[in-house]
Amino acid sequence: MIRVGVSGWLYPPWRGTFYPQGLPHKEELAYLARQVSTVEINGTFYSLQRPTSFQTWFAQTPDDFVFAVKGPRFITHMKQLRDVETPLANFFASGVLALKHKLGPVLWQLPPRLRFDPERLTEFFELLPRTTRAAAALAKHHNEKLKTDPWLKPGPNRRIRHALEVRHPSFESAECVALLREHDVALVFADTAGKFPNPREDTADFFYFRLHGDQELYASGYSDKALDDWAATIQARRGKDIYVYFDNDMKVKAPGDARALATKLGSSAQTPRP
Repeated sequence: MIRVGVSGWLYPPWRGTFYPQGLPHKEELAYLARQVSTVEINGTFYSLQRPTSFQTWFAQTPDDFVFAVKGPRFITHMKQLRDVETPLANFFASGVLALKHKLGPVLWQLPPRLRFDPERLTEFFELLPRTTRAAAALAKHHNEKLKTDPWLKPGPNRRIRHALEVRHPSFESAECVALLREHDVALVFADTAGKFPNPREDTADFFYFRLHGDQELYASGYSDKALDDWAATIQARRGKDIYVYFDNDMKVKAPGDARALATKLGSSAQTPRP
């Protein structure tokens, strides 16, 4: 399965441009979910959410929709992956498992200052739950920083995948690739207008792409030629599940680029709904 979507959906510039004029804010996700087959939840990066929010998002989307969930910056940027068992418990107790079968990969985006440290990464990877049952068990160890009732129901036991987006050049090494392969963590293919490294290595049983803009970070749209190139890159990796997210949202480019790329991928991708 190839899924193409966007990162986030609550953007004021999209209102009256991508979203129809007057569309209630609470209906924006439902509208977007008829245009793409997946979306990244990026609010989880900034703060812990509530189970009721995840339940609402689940209810607003089609049954075959998939959410990727961005891991908290408290873990990646503030703690820098050190001593994070309890923060991980808080994250998974916050309602992530309420997405049920719509839960896709968990994305961990590292800060640019964080260098490759195999021991630190190994400790972090070993803490990551790989099933919903393991995530529910970890969530029981949450602490008082979780300001809501925890969601501890794993539902039918399902696999949880993890992807790592790196931003320091020290990660461009054979040792890093080998470590991610050992732990079955996908190394994100990230297009960042040349600002950050863009490793293209197969390290897991799925691929994860984040397209932030090829000319201007978070802003520039992709030309037809650029989308053709990305379609070829993605098609060359068929045989595994592939998730693609456009994060060039500042100038309302992401939804159109996602739909255009899905069209170019044709029957290979889960196409937008009418």
